[in-house]
Amino acid sequence: MVLPRMLPKSIRLGMPERIRSPGHLKWVRQHGCSVNGCKDTNIHAHHVRLGSHAGMGQKPCDSKAVSLCLHHHDRAHDGEATFQVDFNLDLHALAQEFADKSPVLRRRKRG
Repeated sequence: MVLPRMLPKSIRLGMPERIRSPGHLKWVRQHGCSVNGCKDTNIHAHHVRLGSHAGMGQKPCDSKAVSLCLHHHDRAHDGEATFQVDFNLDLHALAQEFADKSPVLRRRKRG
């Protein structure tokens, strides 16, 4: 018998398991900055935090990543809500689009 405290916290709380996928993050970083018109090529995988159910100090699931250059990545960390308004982006929709198109996550789903 598995004791509840031995189960991952996400399962105990009824939340989806946090996916860790270095391959998906590498794939996300191969894209340009998600901010319209930005040509910077120093791309980072930004984990969308708003609504991700990640607590303080917890990184959201890797499937919640979007491509941002270093400058815009720093700006997003200053406040995602303001960032989305300032740059007319829906980070959740964008992260979902990356996850849906990711060949790495598709392979993972097929098992």
